[in-house]
Amino acid sequence: MLLVTGASGELGTLIAQRLAGRDDVLFGTRAPADAEGLRRIDFDDPASLTAGFDGVTTLLLISAGYGEDDAVIARHDAAITAAEKAGVRHVVYTSLSGDGDHLTYALAHRWTERRLRESTLPSWTVLRNGLYAELLSFLAAPDADGVISAPLGTGRLAAVARADLAEVAARVALDPAAHAGRTYELIGEVAVGGAELAAASGAAYAPGTLAEARTRIADSGALAFQVPMLVGTYSAIAAGFMDGSGIAAGERSALRELLGRAPRPAIEAYAEALGR
Repeated sequence: MLLVTGASGELGTLIAQRLAGRDDVLFGTRAPADAEGLRRIDFDDPASLTAGFDGVTTLLLISAGYGEDDAVIARHDAAITAAEKAGVRHVVYTSLSGDGDHLTYALAHRWTERRLRESTLPSWTVLRNGLYAELLSFLAAPDADGVISAPLGTGRLAAVARADLAEVAARVALDPAAHAGRTYELIGEVAVGGAELAAASGAAYAPGTLAEARTRIADSGALAFQVPMLVGTYSAIAAGFMDGSGIAAGERSALRELLGRAPRPAIEAYAEALGR
């Protein structure tokens, strides 16, 4: 039996759509499970994990990345510990791309990867997802005057369409043995920058400063921990650390290989997310 956690989130919803209707798949949500095929899975409630992982052989662990590092690490540790106790045979974890090591939120992902490697689980797979192309529709949306002022400088992002990452996760989770012990880099094949985003949205590109972006994000109602996360994302892109060149020597994106087709261009997913 396969269990997918975080099935009500943005990535989880897309994965659930691809796995819907199967009698060998369960979906976990934090809300009370009131329908067949659903289980209550709350990483902050260990009791829900004990019951929720019962009978599960493969766990697709979607990162619980919304929170401070200590909270995220505690959630992932609870999930992996419960999986060990429940006799789960394989965990597939959605992590962060290798070129994202300069991002503030990389630490919890790398900690979780280490926890999996050192676990008593028989097997695991790590999917190192690139940043979503759809995220750019928030980070680099044109303003009311038709100007993209995101402080990306001349940097570029090897972004990925969220739906492609969902498809890869579903495929790997349904055939985990073929991917045992593997860590896959899943980044876009064509990195995009401010000029391409402006062309796709019919806007002008006039990058502002990180300080201006910090003020804008803080004023948007973002949670306190999200402000440095988002500002740091701008900074890493602008400094050239997110264009795919930072992937370790000898590695490459496995996105096309695991999809069995060409990935969707990130610029298309960005334009669609903007409604263009």
